[in-house]
Amino acid sequence: MKKIKLVVSDLHLGTGKNVLGDDVNLLEEFHYDDRFSEFVNYYTTGEYANCDVELILNGDIFNLIQVDYRGHHLAVLTESISLEKLKRIVAGHPGFFEALKKFGKSPNHTITYVIGNHDQEMLWPKTREYLNEAVEYSIRYRNIVYYFDGVHIEHGHMHDVANRLDPKKFFIRKNVPEPILHLPFGTYFFVEFVMKVKKHDQHIDKVRPFRAYLRWGLLQDTWFTIKTLFKMYAFLIKSAFKKDSKNPFTLGFLLEILREGQVFPDLGEAAQKILKDDRVHTVIFGHSHVYQFKQYPSSKHYFNTGTWTDVTSLDMSSFGKITKLTYVLLEYDPESTKPRSRLKHWRGYHRIEEDMDLT
Repeated sequence: MKKIKLVVSDLHLGTGKNVLGDDVNLLEEFHYDDRFSEFVNYYTTGEYANCDVELILNGDIFNLIQVDYRGHHLAVLTESISLEKLKRIVAGHPGFFEALKKFGKSPNHTITYVIGNHDQEMLWPKTREYLNEAVEYSIRYRNIVYYFDGVHIEHGHMHDVANRLDPKKFFIRKNVPEPILHLPFGTYFFVEFVMKVKKHDQHIDKVRPFRAYLRWGLLQDTWFTIKTLFKMYAFLIKSAFKKDSKNPFTLGFLLEILREGQVFPDLGEAAQKILKDDRVHTVIFGHSHVYQFKQYPSSKHYFNTGTWTDVTSLDMSSFGKITKLTYVLLEYDPESTKPRSRLKHWRGYHRIEEDMDLT
């Protein structure tokens, strides 16, 4: 039986394209439900109908931290709050979840979900149970790392100082009425600060490289950029001295973030460290939103699956809005347990027309 694995990440599903009738949801980042359905259908039918196919959802599949709870974006997240937000995502993308349902019902087809930083709320038992019910399939979950046959897969946020989770403390249970998620500073910063900035510039977290965007802002929108930078530093100082058991960020930790952190980190160095392990020949990350392939000596490989959301590049070599529906395909030779990995671009089926993305 032919055996393959598909790895995708950073789809960032929100609550859907339209809200309250025909109003466009400006915070929705995923506009490819139809193409994802085609992608899943392709690997469910034809030559793959009776194959061993595993779909690996490698983090940030849902953009839960950007979904509001009854009109408010929260940094204190209980299980019931996370569940309500997930239900809205499922309702907003019926085609996507129908595709997962069809995939899971196909013989020898399996789904594995690796947790990222934007969908950290999938650590809750009830959100996992609800997703399983929505797709009528028992998904396998991996909190941080998924390893098999010399392949190391993780979302990548654990190698980013601002978004790194404490693997020994996913939840805060002391001094709170009910358990809440133990959020990394990056999530807290995004909810409490970046979401407010996005009301003025919704693309602020979608531009690469960020330093070029900052220079552009100083020239083209000077007052807003300077004001935002001052507000950011004030926010960081306030966070360092704020006495809060729910978000205990020390001054030393925030200085470490400023010293080591990057807005969009290059995970190549982290991959190289993992590849020093003789048992590992392939590392696959997401998180950075930049698809990559690097080959190292001794047949060692690093892949980044990129994102299915829009990215605006200010680099002259790739200037403009970029959208590539990238994924990694792992294929097994019948006589070997070591899969061959390739970075792929899903182009979808031919279509004569489609709605313009107005966000």
